[in-house]
Amino acid sequence: MSQIALPSPDHAILQRRNDLLKQLKKLVPGATLITDKEGRRTFETDALTAYRCLPLAVVLPQSTEEVSAILRFCHQNHIKVVPRGAGTSLSGGALPLEDAIVLCLTRMNKVLSIDLTDRVARVEAGITNTGITEAVATDRFFYAPDPSSQIACTIGGNVATNSGGAHCLKYGVTTNNVLGVRMVLMNGEVVDIGGASLDAPGYDFLALIVGSEGQFGIVTEVTVRLLKAPEGARPMLLGFGSNETAGACVAAIIAAGIVPVALEFMDRPAIHVCEHFVAAGYPLDVEALLIVEVQGSEDEIDTFLDKIGEIAQDFTPLTVRRSQSAEESAKIWKGRKNAFGAIGQLSDYYCMDGVIPLSKLPKALDEIGWICRRYRFDVANIFHAGDGNLHPLILYNANDPLQLERVELCGAEILKLCVELGGCLTGEHGVGIEKRDLMRVQFSEVDLGQQMRIKAAFDPDWLLNPGKVFPLEGQRTQ
Repeated sequence: MSQIALPSPDHAILQRRNDLLKQLKKLVPGATLITDKEGRRTFETDALTAYRCLPLAVVLPQSTEEVSAILRFCHQNHIKVVPRGAGTSLSGGALPLEDAIVLCLTRMNKVLSIDLTDRVARVEAGITNTGITEAVATDRFFYAPDPSSQIACTIGGNVATNSGGAHCLKYGVTTNNVLGVRMVLMNGEVVDIGGASLDAPGYDFLALIVGSEGQFGIVTEVTVRLLKAPEGARPMLLGFGSNETAGACVAAIIAAGIVPVALEFMDRPAIHVCEHFVAAGYPLDVEALLIVEVQGSEDEIDTFLDKIGEIAQDFTPLTVRRSQSAEESAKIWKGRKNAFGAIGQLSDYYCMDGVIPLSKLPKALDEIGWICRRYRFDVANIFHAGDGNLHPLILYNANDPLQLERVELCGAEILKLCVELGGCLTGEHGVGIEKRDLMRVQFSEVDLGQQMRIKAAFDPDWLLNPGKVFPLEGQRTQ
């Protein structure tokens, strides 16, 4: 097939682009500015790799002052800006636009202060999630949210999507562990919201910022809550003959008033792939596996695990095994934390992020299986069962455009199912571009209109991360 000849870009447009980038470089000489094609290609996608776009340029600032100068310049010249952390977003939240600058905060990765008396730390937005805990681990403190990508994802990205993790059942998600932020508005103004105290005066704007997906401003510093490390922790494995039985056991554990620190679910495909990947010691003769972890003293741990084991007996478990050592516990969690990477070695996958009420878990798992079979896809289920945050991984060939179209339809049905069951579209991955056209499934036009008015109050010209979250026809176009 012969290539179609495309007209050359208008010389005046190219000249304006070059002039703007030269001005930007002079404005913040300490910031790294990437303008060459190969350099920009590094930032053309996030973890939702089915979608790619080369940005206009990429800038990596080193301070809040540089971020302020960059945004002020972009505001004055009407340039769109896409904020980015480590690019681990699974919803296309950091997908660039060809007429936008990507502002990446990974060079801003310092711990600014630690106060163990008040149990808070102030950090820059580019520090990794794990990096916060590492800074205080010797004093037996930790930062609670622990998404699977925690060794790579940044606290700024966590704030953008309100990330959770395996231990959010007990400790809550990002919004429950962040006390304050320093944020730069699109016009360059720097604002401080919240602070080091547990209750900040005035309106709770922090609740708006956490989960806003970079649509209101760019967070450059975060004040987080630190927790004292528990005396001990131990997981147990519960294996079952079906996904539905495992789901019913989850609901029974929570209904009994027991709140484990973590309650994770893996189905047969996920179990086998993860076991092959890390040799975690998972049973291979079960259809579904629960990882249930409790914390406390040794006596408390034994009491909780005894009770959970008793509850599990009502569901005829095929495996009941407690970890007997720190090494065994580490292997169990290594398997779970590496689950997405393990599945990625097997196939491309499309990862969902719906939430359902726990009582509907058995029905949801049955329906997800049926939906994927109807679209002729295999599925691996790996998710935070304790809070109903589902992560079905639909296996497909990303190089086949027809499969990509079909897998999107399949995923949309799963998310619609979550809403129908009384849940919502996203638990921690965000809306991004992936779910923006499904927002009307969950929200009325009145709801969406109110949300967009809040967006416009922070960013009247819609220059910050445009094209995300809201249906495109409802967004303000410039």
